[in-house]
Amino acid sequence: MPDITLWTDRYIRAVKAAFGERIWFAGIQGSYGRGEAAEDSDIDMVLILDALTPQDIAAYDAVLGTLEHRELACGFLSGRAEIMGWEPSDLFQFCHDTVPIIGTLGAMLALVDSDAVARAVLIGACNIYHGCVHNMLYRKDGDVLRGLYKSASFVVRARIWQRTGRYAGPLGEAAALAEDADRQIVSAYAAMRSGGPIPFAALSEKLFRWAGGIITAGGAGK
Repeated sequence: MPDITLWTDRYIRAVKAAFGERIWFAGIQGSYGRGEAAEDSDIDMVLILDALTPQDIAAYDAVLGTLEHRELACGFLSGRAEIMGWEPSDLFQFCHDTVPIIGTLGAMLALVDSDAVARAVLIGACNIYHGCVHNMLYRKDGDVLRGLYKSASFVVRARIWQRTGRYAGPLGEAAALAEDADRQIVSAYAAMRSGGPIPFAALSEKLFRWAGGIITAGGAGK
């Protein structure tokens, strides 16, 4: 497991050498950003340039190739205009789940109003519902189910924000602040992350009913 402080220091030096003043924002998100990384966790880096070209994508790939643990490096690369024009419902999680290293996401976060958060909840629930039904019918895969519960944990975070105005980053905080069925979803995902057995049928049904309840209530269901 990499020393993330050392790794990100090397990453920042490398992208500065490659892109210099063109860097508008750089940060880290995901499990390393939340302090919840495990041995196999990806390193989710965010880099936003003044503009992004195909040549920049190739240059960034070359930068990542100079770093240790290249196989773990992933994340988000964009130009500034594109991310500022992004669908705001997608920006809720993006902004709140990203720890800044260079720059700030304040201008992006200003685009995320209460309607955008409501769309994030509803769209997230729709995608989870579809994925859950598809998995129950065709894949029947515990890893897919774990991924759906991970997505559901971010929908729960958005619902907590709707109720409290607070973003619960760490999973334990989300479990503490969630209510009713939302807390059950977060607790089930936490158990999955610990490596315990996955009762596929029971957890699939729980997720199916939870997502369906949100959908039929227009994003406000429990």
